[in-house]
Amino acid sequence: MPHLSRRHFAQASLGALLVGCAPRGTPDLIIYGGPIYTGVGEAPVEALRISNGVFAVVGSLADARANARGARAIDLGGAAALPGFTDAHVHLTGVGAAALTLDLVGVTSITELQQRLRTYAAAHAEGPIYGRGWIETHWPEGRFPNRADIDAIVSDRPVFLERVDGHAAVANSAALQLAQIDNNTANPSGGSIERDASGAATGMLIDNAMSLVQSRFPPPTEAMIREALQQGARLYASRGWTGVHNMSTSLVEARFFQELAASGDLPLSADLYLTPDDADGILETGPYGEGAVKVRGIKMYMDGALGSRGAALLAPYSDAHASSGLLVTPPEQIAAMIQRAKAKGVQVTTHAIGDRGNRLVLDAYRDAYADNPEALRNARYRIEHAQILATEDIPRFAAQGVIASMQPSHAISDLFFAPARLGLNRLAGAYAWRALLDSGATIAGGTDAPVEKGDPLVEFYAATYRHDLSGFAGPDWRLEEAVSRAEALRMFTAAPAFASFTENERGTIEVGKRANVTVFSADLMTAEPSAIPTATAKLTVSDGRVTHEAL
Repeated sequence: MPHLSRRHFAQASLGALLVGCAPRGTPDLIIYGGPIYTGVGEAPVEALRISNGVFAVVGSLADARANARGARAIDLGGAAALPGFTDAHVHLTGVGAAALTLDLVGVTSITELQQRLRTYAAAHAEGPIYGRGWIETHWPEGRFPNRADIDAIVSDRPVFLERVDGHAAVANSAALQLAQIDNNTANPSGGSIERDASGAATGMLIDNAMSLVQSRFPPPTEAMIREALQQGARLYASRGWTGVHNMSTSLVEARFFQELAASGDLPLSADLYLTPDDADGILETGPYGEGAVKVRGIKMYMDGALGSRGAALLAPYSDAHASSGLLVTPPEQIAAMIQRAKAKGVQVTTHAIGDRGNRLVLDAYRDAYADNPEALRNARYRIEHAQILATEDIPRFAAQGVIASMQPSHAISDLFFAPARLGLNRLAGAYAWRALLDSGATIAGGTDAPVEKGDPLVEFYAATYRHDLSGFAGPDWRLEEAVSRAEALRMFTAAPAFASFTENERGTIEVGKRANVTVFSADLMTAEPSAIPTATAKLTVSDGRVTHEAL
């Protein structure tokens, strides 16, 4: 959902020499000793051999050993291998940047938020404070934090604490003063300055209103951005990811992705989707890049998030009848960007969470290709999140060829507040994985990290079990929308490859494809659900390179 900003820091031919691939002449790699699922058939194979960054043998151990060139053999010791997992929606620099800011993930009350702020402020005595990760849905106070809560801990310098979804934040009085926000400041387009009964600003800022404060915080240096990106990439390799679709990418980040790949320091492949502010170049020349990093498209925002009531709904929120959410970007602006992208073959992806937001994006895509619907299917446009859908709009994804880029962990995070926000009737189209797949749509699975943890095991668990990590689902949470294990595997392997036009190179374990392998301590295809999120990544191979090993 979010993109990197000031707030975060207070197609090459198969077998060719690819940027980030194992170079030619390196020893072959043989993998055996555990079930190896190819993503093609249900039955696992016995062994693999990787040569020059691609799969050379997929089958028996004897065949893998035959004619191997100075091979290194890796015994899985019973761990299970799968096609390399790709996160189809991540903000990788934000994942790395989280370690450099105040971490508010898991705070259980306003009191605990204040304590973490107090501890952080004592250790960082100067400068503005940026934090992220809180979510109020279980807090005993039963409300959003406000400026007075923050002023009670830090009042002499700006503090800006973002909700976990990146679509709302609380600012203290110093931060509001820095942004010149007072009781008379008008709401910006696509945003809301929350106010109390007297009309005074509470400190809560929703969607585009956050930028009033964010723009006044010191921007991150290029060195900080590069370090955060590198940290995020290393962490992702250690979790088993072999590729990412990086959303809301700045031109600075895109350059660092390419530089890290060229120097061999990027442990995964990356398809990049630029922010609208950085899209003029790609909209003039078309997609660019080769090897491990491709600048493929643009990422826009239609609405906000459900938790902060910024998702655009067709009818008012069930727990806030005066609001139906926000449109972050005017539809006519999105339509104009689509026309520019269409002219240059640039892939378009648009954030939409609410049922109205999703309908408007589907309409915009349809209207842009009204003269040639088949060209829209070939363009593989995407909707990021696609969380709340009117049931009559679900078949439109397959009919229009629009990819639903969804993050299963959102369903097990949102189950605690989505029923209140939506009411029971609208849950029929909420996180509707089963209905979308049954209609013929493609779902590309991702995490939205750092909004969520960015763990492939949590995502697989959520997709197949649809309970939170403690095993709770709650009444009326439509468990029938869970998917099979084979479908979940496709969501994180073959579907992201299709969504990035690389299905002939990635997504399954087949001879001639790029050698991407993820190995987990638990067999995801047979393990009890509770054993999946507690498993660990044991081996990661990205384009033939071992990028993580813990066997």
